[in-house]
Amino acid sequence: MFWLRTELWTAEVVYTGFGTPMLRGAIAVQGPTVVGQGSLEELRARFPQAEVVPKGKALFPPPVNAHTHLDLSLHPLYRGPFSGFIPHVVAHREKRGLEAAKQGLEELLRSGAGAFADVVFKDEVMEFLLRESPLPGVAFYEVFAPDPEDAEEVFQQVQAKVKAWRRLEGRVRVGLSPHAPYSVSAPLLRRLAQYARAEGLPLMIHAGESQEEAAFLQKGEGFLTQIHGRFSRTPFEPPGLTPIRYLQALGALGPNTLLVHGVQVDEEEMRMLADSGTKVILCPRSNAYLQVGEAPIHLYARHGVELALGTDSRASSPDLDVKNEALFLWEKVDPRVLIRALTRGGYRALSLPTPRLTRGSPASLVHSL
Repeated sequence: MFWLRTELWTAEVVYTGFGTPMLRGAIAVQGPTVVGQGSLEELRARFPQAEVVPKGKALFPPPVNAHTHLDLSLHPLYRGPFSGFIPHVVAHREKRGLEAAKQGLEELLRSGAGAFADVVFKDEVMEFLLRESPLPGVAFYEVFAPDPEDAEEVFQQVQAKVKAWRRLEGRVRVGLSPHAPYSVSAPLLRRLAQYARAEGLPLMIHAGESQEEAAFLQKGEGFLTQIHGRFSRTPFEPPGLTPIRYLQALGALGPNTLLVHGVQVDEEEMRMLADSGTKVILCPRSNAYLQVGEAPIHLYARHGVELALGTDSRASSPDLDVKNEALFLWEKVDPRVLIRALTRGGYRALSLPTPRLTRGSPASLVHSL
């Protein structure tokens, strides 16, 4: 009779999709199948003949890239002040589109991602993802409209598109992404947030990313004032609020909201995010490349904010492998927080079930750092 060899895969952190990530845990694997999970000591007792195989820093289910822009995958990488990033994206706008999104999706698949959240700028990319993506996820339609005079017209256009796209939903669902507090007018942002909540749509917004964003909203100062003036006939009147407080005032925080970046956030605002059920998507390498600072992850964790990880786009990140976001922070943050954000936090943000590594699971579901 042929017996399959049993191995005990170990790592600094092991997460099976149940409970919380374990330190010094292990997963028992027999051939192509998981046959057990728990502490290394427990599994050694159950499988005394098994070989212990170190697998690096962490073992976990397929990770989630909870924020990217696939249609920017052909843009050259930018590294420099945040003030130069928007001009960089605009300067290479001819590279943005379906071919870039297809290449980005292929890169996501190669990285081993189990699900994704993509911010979609063009209709053709939305239809491609809804019809053809082999990965589950959410495609968030991005809205730019800083002039309040355009709010009603833009809202009607967005509503019509979303209604049509929802008929194509399968593995990928439709979401809304008002780009940022500085690029969508207050009346439109409020209307989109209300619409998303009423329709059960996830809402993704970039906020709290840079000090320039805060200066624009609080005082109407900085380079974002000039950019706003190019696209709005109506002069901007600063609300005198930080980005997070501004979103709260507009009713844009809530359990269906995924707030991307959240670097410039104080503790009171963290409590707002936690109390509202807002999820925060961290993109640490992009933040480093754009020189905007580091998100206070340990404080988010302390306040019970649900965290997930994303790469952002290839325009501000060297690749679309979200595991590298966790590696980038490995020596700075409790690794259990990182592995939860890499997996369960991402699935929860996208309202998807977390894959579980349990007896009978394919060993191919076990990913490592």
